[in-house]
Parts: sequence; structure tokens; C-alpha cells
Amino acid sequence: MKFITKYIVPLGLGLTVFSACNKNLLDVTATDRISTEAIETDTAVLEAFIINRYIGEKIISSEADGTNPGFGRGFEYALWSSLSDESMYTNDDNTWLIIRGQLSPENLGAAGSLWARSYRSIRECNYAKKVLTTIQMSSSHKRHLEGELQFIRAFRYHDLIRNFGRVVLMGDTVYGLKDDLSTASLFERKSIQEGMDYVIRELDEAIEKLPLDNNDNSWVTGRATKAAAMALKSRLLLYAASPLYNVGTWAAAAQAAQELISLNKYSLYTGGYQSLFLTDRNPETIFARYYTKNANHVHLEIANGPNGYGGWGGNTPYQNLVDAYQMKNGLAPLNEDGTVNTASGYDPNNPYVNRDPRFDATILHNGSMYRGRAVETFIPGGQDSREGRDNWNTSKTGYYLRKFMNDAYPLENPWGNAGFQPWNYFRYAEILLNFAEAANEAYGPDMLPAGSSLTARQALNLVRTRPSVEMPEIPVGQSKDEFRKLLRYERRIELAFEEHRFYDVRRWKIANITENMPASGITVTKGNNGLTYTRKEALSGRRFEEKHYWLPIPRAEILSSNGQLEQNPGY
Repeated sequence: MKFITKYIVPLGLGLTVFSACNKNLLDVTATDRISTEAIETDTAVLEAFIINRYIGEKIISSEADGTNPGFGRGFEYALWSSLSDESMYTNDDNTWLIIRGQLSPENLGAAGSLWARSYRSIRECNYAKKVLTTIQMSSSHKRHLEGELQFIRAFRYHDLIRNFGRVVLMGDTVYGLKDDLSTASLFERKSIQEGMDYVIRELDEAIEKLPLDNNDNSWVTGRATKAAAMALKSRLLLYAASPLYNVGTWAAAAQAAQELISLNKYSLYTGGYQSLFLTDRNPETIFARYYTKNANHVHLEIANGPNGYGGWGGNTPYQNLVDAYQMKNGLAPLNEDGTVNTASGYDPNNPYVNRDPRFDATILHNGSMYRGRAVETFIPGGQDSREGRDNWNTSKTGYYLRKFMNDAYPLENPWGNAGFQPWNYFRYAEILLNFAEAANEAYGPDMLPAGSSLTARQALNLVRTRPSVEMPEIPVGQSKDEFRKLLRYERRIELAFEEHRFYDVRRWKIANITENMPASGITVTKGNNGLTYTRKEALSGRRFEEKHYWLPIPRAEILSSNGQLEQNPGY
């Protein structure tokens, strides 16, 4: 009898170890493995196997807590934001070497699991897809499952492409250890154009096969739908048209986003920006991971809360991000040279008032009301400063994360009673911003694309003026270049901490600027005449080089290929 184990060999292409049970030697049935015979003959077991492809195995020690990781770094201790100019992870967790430009093929830090887990998942999808061709099942349900597997596989390829650029395309082949693995074609990295084209074709097929809704008796909420595949296609085509990739057109990206908008199925959440990330199955959510008390993950409140509340001060926002938030009147608080924009009404002695409402919904700062008292990051004596309790968990930036935090959950001793927020992989605001960016680049901010219901400016304003945000509309008359700056602001603020900034600054090819700026924080000092605010460097040695636009291929994978797998330039 064969069993699928939970281990992989380091061949980089997801080759799963299969082991045989010799009953002549040991008549014991393994309880920690799924029998391949069960998967290949029992439709319920096969479907359970497919459902579990939405998560992956824990590969490096810093991943996950109480459950296996899903797509991306959502709700890990160190969020992907802490590899960008959004935040730093206070206790490192293998993030600082990436920020400092020290990552290497031998050590990718917090990004070390991307290659192996993605290819493992692709192989598992290929295996399940092969089983579907022979198992007895209704053709309609089989079609749905095929679409689901193609979506999951496409998501893994999207993660590979946006991190490594050129990737190996496996097709539907299921390789085993007895196969000839010496052939160069098995390790051939295709061009970015070929990779993008392949994944888009897969998504087009998935869109045709997947259901519009998944909340009936046969489909579990949280599994892929037609719209989820359309959202992934929208994101990938946006990347493809961007300067780093340059293998697609802005018009195609705009059309993909418009097709999803035209479903008229999703809308912006009107219950408040902060509540958006705490509310299951709201009208803005296109595809998300949901958690229950039977599937714990990182307890966000204690992981990120201020030290004075008993929190661990995990992902702490940089002053770089704080400076970016506009005033409520829509003007930037600072000029490009860092001087105060006097026209904005910004007061450097009272820096947190009258800012874009998403600021207070995203970032805890000195004076923020939180769990019954004001946050105190000031010195001397502030409860949430280095002079407060648990000072080893004090923020090095002077700020703490507010977004995603649910005050109804306990912060101290939360085990099993917190951390059940959903994690949005795709939400409607992203699609509107995808459309706004692509339509502006293709047609300008105020031209209505053929077949579209919106201009770029109108789409941007929908996000910007949503209830509880209510920022001023962007007026008619912006040039394409002026609108591009406004669009990039909106993505930075609206999508903060949602795993976009790291990829946005790279695909725009501005990471050489944004990621080389000092990692800034703030020191708030309380004196007889009130508070003073002094900028500081929160993390030294921040560095980005041209080669860092792509991650290196892990050295172990190249060695496993006998040197046939090509390394990215510069490594």
C-alpha cells in the first residue's frame, strides 16, 4: 500500500516522497498519511485532498502557529509588510537580512519557503488532476474540481513569478523519484512571457469551470469561485503590463478588471474601514481564508499589540508610511523634500490630527485610544515605551499595528480564544485600483474605455470616498503622470499590510528609491511644554540593489538539479 507523506525531497519541483509498506516486515497501518488507493478510489477522500491544497506544509521554522500556512504570509508572525517600507518586525524573525539586502541563495530568510512550497503544491495539484481523469464522478462536479485545481496551481505560479521572475513550467506531469530527473527540460526556466501566458490560459479555463457562488450545499465558502480566478487574472495582467515585467498591455489589464466589475456581484464594504477586516463574508470579499476555533492561527492581538498591554509589538509601522498619509483635505502633509506643506494644515507639533481616516484605522500612535486607554509611546514613563512593562517588546519605530486587530478578542492569554479574523486574498477595492491604474496607463484618467462602466478617475474615487473614509474626490483635469502618483498613493494607503507594497514598488521599478530610504521611526518626548517629536533610524543598514528585484533561487534547489537550474542574475 502506498501513502502520501507530508515530507518532500529538496528537488525544488515538489517531488513528494512515496513510501511502501511491506506487510511481511511490519503489519502496521500508518495513521499520519493518506492512502493513495483511498484518494484514487473514494471521491470524498479525493475532494478532501483537493480542499487541503489551499494550504501548504510548514517548511521553515518561523511559519504558522497552530495551523498550516495558506497562500502568502497572511497572519504569520512576521507579515510580508515587514519586508517593505511599511513596517519592521520587532524580533527580526529572519526579515532583517532581506531589508538589509543580505539575502543570498543560501539564506532567503522569511522568504525561504516560497520556491519549495509552491512547487510541492503544483505537483499535488497535478496528481489530483490526474486522479480526476479516472475516478468515477459526475462530469459537472469533476469539471468544478478541475477548475479549482487549476486556480490553486495558478495561484502558486503567480507567487513564483512575482518573486523569482522566470519559472519552470511543469504542465500536468506528475514526476516521481523513479523517473529520470536528469533531463535539462525538467529544470528549464521559461521566459516571463511564457510563464504569464501559461498561467493566464489556466485561469481562463478555471473561470469557465468554476461556479459563480460557492455557498450552496456542495461548495464550501472559502473555496475558489469564478470571481476568484478573475481577480487573480486581473492582478497578473496588471503585473504583466508593469515596467518590471513588460510582457503585457495595460488595455488587457483594464479589461480583465472590468470583466470582474461587470459581474455586479461585489461592492465596497460600507460598515467602516476598520471593521472591513474583521467581518466574515462581506460584500467586498472576493476570496479569503477563514478561520474557526478548530483552526487556530497566529493570535494577532498579542502578536502585534503594544507592550504596555502585554503585547509583543510585532509588525510595527515605519515613519515612512506615517508620513505618506494625506490630510483630510487631500493634501500631503510634507513636500517631496521633507519640509512641511504649509498649505495642508499639517502641524508637526500635533502630527496625527486631521489625517486620512485610514491612518487611525491602520496605525496605533501616541495618543490613540485603544482598549480603554490612550497609547503611551512617549518617554519618560510611557506605558508603551521602552520604559513600560515588557520593554523587550517595545516598538523600535514608535508605532504599533492597528489594522486587522479585533478588540473583542483577549490580548493577554488569548490561546484558543482569538485570531479568527478572515484574511482577504482578493477584495473588490483591489480590483477597482487595478482597473484605475491600467485604464489610466492605457487611456488616461478620464477616457471611458470601450465596454467599461467607469473611467480610471471614477474607479479611484469610489475607493477614496467610500463611507468612513470620505476623502476628497480627485478632480477632473489630472494628467496621466499626475494621476499615476495619486493612484500609487491610494494603493499604498488602502492596501497597506495586505502584501501589495513589496510587489508594487518592484513592478513599478521604484524599489531602488523606496527601499533605500532610511527605515525611520519617531521618538516622542514628554516635557513641561508638551510633546516633541524627533525622527530616528529604527533599523540600520537598509539596502536594495538591482538584483533584489527578484529573489535568488535557493542554493539547495540548484544543487538538487545538478546545476541545471539557472540562478537569477547577481546571485
